[in-house]
Amino acid sequence: MMRFTAVAAAMLLLGGCALIQAAEEPTNLYQVSPKSTFDPDLPSVRWQLAVEVPAAAANLNTGRIAIAHSPTAFDYYAKTAWTDRAPLMVQTRIVDSFENTRKIIAVARESIALVPNYQLQSDLRNFEAMYYYGGAPIAHVRLVAKLVQMPDRQIIGEASFERCVRARADKVTKVVEAFDQALGSVMKRLVAWTLRTPPSRLPTEQTAAEIAKFRNPTNLVIDSADCPVGNDASKVPVTDE
Repeated sequence: MMRFTAVAAAMLLLGGCALIQAAEEPTNLYQVSPKSTFDPDLPSVRWQLAVEVPAAAANLNTGRIAIAHSPTAFDYYAKTAWTDRAPLMVQTRIVDSFENTRKIIAVARESIALVPNYQLQSDLRNFEAMYYYGGAPIAHVRLVAKLVQMPDRQIIGEASFERCVRARADKVTKVVEAFDQALGSVMKRLVAWTLRTPPSRLPTEQTAAEIAKFRNPTNLVIDSADCPVGNDASKVPVTDE
């Protein structure tokens, strides 16, 4: 009888935990879209590219949609989430965006059995909705990228891309639209920079010598626009209709 009682109690405890977990699970899932429109003068390249999962701090390396109440205080929307961890979702959309250019021989995630000529490494530094500027929240996206020539793993280019977009209302659906627009702008510039940085032909030993200038820290590309300056957020655009 004591054994039966203990088993029954354990089952009730597990059932209660399952109910609590189910109640805490997100009920609404969201995703962002890849970029599909690019400048017509993008070069066609003959090399292959592997896109690594962006590195991210613990507060962004999650499927939950991050919000910032101040530069140092983070939280998440309740019962909502991205369809994947944010870095994995961004990686997928970057790959999709490269494919949509129709300018590259092959592009894939680094986990695919692809022998790449270049690797695109990145850090997802910002991917949160900022609430501390008043009004509707601002989606903030910043990606710092390195283009690495293989197989000698020489960094041939570094760039930072940052965009901010204000949501049309303080609603999750509107904030996701702002994220979609901000990330789309970042990815468009990331793709163009990647395709234009190395020569369009396959890399050779001579290529490494030609691209030495990209390893100069003073040649770091910083592409930042539309984000607040100090306490001034008046230049942040509102999400397109």
